[in-house]
Amino acid sequence: QARLEESGGGSVQAGGSLRLSCAASVSTNDNYCMGWFRQAAGKEREGVAALERDGVAVYADSVKGRFTISEDNAKNILYLQMNSLKPEDTAMYYCAAEAGTCYGFGAPAWAYGLDYQGKGTLVTISS
Repeated sequence: QARLEESGGGSVQAGGSLRLSCAASVSTNDNYCMGWFRQAAGKEREGVAALERDGVAVYADSVKGRFTISEDNAKNILYLQMNSLKPEDTAMYYCAAEAGTCYGFGAPAWAYGLDYQGKGTLVTISS
């Protein structure tokens, strides 16, 4: 049973930056797709970014060029660097792990039914 614990959320003004961290009890170098999804109040989940084991990163169109996913395999920590934040980025952000590949990322269903997810960290962006 994997455990994922997010941290780093908070409140910032539009244009600011935050870095989210996810401490994983599984090795981030194991055969998992590691990623982030978010859920704003009253909205569906949205995959934000994910990292394949070969190092290829995939991003939602809404965050491309602003967010960067990375990992520290030695520490089993997954990161999400978020720059140029917008009010529409306000959401609860969840770390997730899915055995195998990130196949299906970008489809609405990807963020549902993932093998493991954390409890989330809240990000609030004010205008």
